[in-house]
Amino acid sequence: MEISILQLLEGAQKAQGLTVIIDVFRAFSTACYAFGNGIQRIYPVGNLERAYQLKVQNPEYILVGERNEQKPEGFDFGNSPSQLLESDLRGKTMVHTTSSGTQGIANAKGADEIITGSFVNASAIIRYIRKQNPEKVSLVCMGYSCEYPTDEDTLLAVYIKNELEGIPNDFEAMVEVIRNGDGARFFAPEKQEWAPSADFDLCLSLNRFDFVLKVEQVNGINYLQQISLP
Repeated sequence: MEISILQLLEGAQKAQGLTVIIDVFRAFSTACYAFGNGIQRIYPVGNLERAYQLKVQNPEYILVGERNEQKPEGFDFGNSPSQLLESDLRGKTMVHTTSSGTQGIANAKGADEIITGSFVNASAIIRYIRKQNPEKVSLVCMGYSCEYPTDEDTLLAVYIKNELEGIPNDFEAMVEVIRNGDGARFFAPEKQEWAPSADFDLCLSLNRFDFVLKVEQVNGINYLQQISLP
C-alpha cells in the first residue's frame, strides 16, 4: 500500500487511489456530528451560489457552512459542531459548503473513491482503508481556507499513516501541538461567536463515531453516504 500525504487544492488535484479529504477544523468533524445527530443526507458543494441554488430548489434543506470561518448570509448554521448538537436534525437534508474541506472533494477528480477525514472517526477511517486494501492511498490535508497547511490536518494524516504502517501514535502530544498552534484561534475571546472553544474539543474527540463518510453521486451531485463499520 503506497500512502501519500498531500496538501491543499494542488494535493486534491493530484490525489489518486482511495483518497481521504481531511478537514479537522471543522468541515468533516461537523459532518460527522450532523450524521450523529440524525441528518439524513449531506450535499457537500464547492461554492456558495450552488448552495443557495439547492436551497431555492429545495426549501426544506438546511444550509450549513462558512466563509472566513463565519456563517454566510441566509445560512441556518455555521460550520460548527457545537451549534449542530443543539438542534434536532432527524430526517433532514443538509447542504454543506466550506472554505477548505468541500473544496477538496470538488477538486479530487482523479481519485478512485473519496472519504472524508477527521479525528472524530479516525479509527473507522483506518479500518475502512484496511478493508479496501487499495494500492494507493492519498491523504489530502486541506489546511486553512486552502491557503496554507495546518497542524491539525497534517497531524491527522500522520496519525492515519502511522496506524496503517504499525507505527505508534501519541495523540495527546498531537493535541498539545494543535492547541498551541493553529488551534489557538478557538480560544481567542473575539472569535467565540463563530469559532467557540467547544468546537476545539469536539473536533478532537478521538474516535467518537464508528462510521466513515463516503462521497457518492446522484444526478451528478456529490453527497456523503454514512458507512458504519464494526
